[in-house]
Amino acid sequence: MRLTTKGGFALTAMIDVAMREQDGPVPLASISKRQHIARSSLELLFSKLRQHALIKATRGPGGGYTLTRRASEITVADILASVDGQPLADTEDSPKKSEPGSKGCYSTEALWASAKHHVMEFLGSVTLQSLVEDQLAKGVRVEHEPAPRKKEALPSPAALPLRVNAPNSVFAWNGVFAKR
Repeated sequence: MRLTTKGGFALTAMIDVAMREQDGPVPLASISKRQHIARSSLELLFSKLRQHALIKATRGPGGGYTLTRRASEITVADILASVDGQPLADTEDSPKKSEPGSKGCYSTEALWASAKHHVMEFLGSVTLQSLVEDQLAKGVRVEHEPAPRKKEALPSPAALPLRVNAPNSVFAWNGVFAKR
């Protein structure tokens, strides 16, 4: 079983989205800034999360990412499996079976299979909502970003008469240079 940095970043970013989703779509740039994760890494992760239908993108001004389901319906196992490309239970990091007839070696296959089963069961029971609630219980403050305002037409300034103290014709310039 493999728990990667990529999986950790995906979990962190998904918690960020879940905590701020009530304000609308969450832009990658703001996640990157808050979580100190390179935007290029987030783009790759969010592409995979979108392919597995965990998030959806909204384009344009005020766009960003939102969850496709409630946070209580998304598990840690779902997130990790989507970014690592395979379900955690299918990875092959356990020791190989001992060869038949080898002396002094004990088969640990049953132990590793049981451990994988319990870890998968645990990760499948931890929801994104529970992680959000843990963060809030620890005192993490959610600073809500103001929604982008539509550009309003600015009132045009009142035209004030300008008093220019300069010659107003070519002929008047002649007098200016002659006095010097």
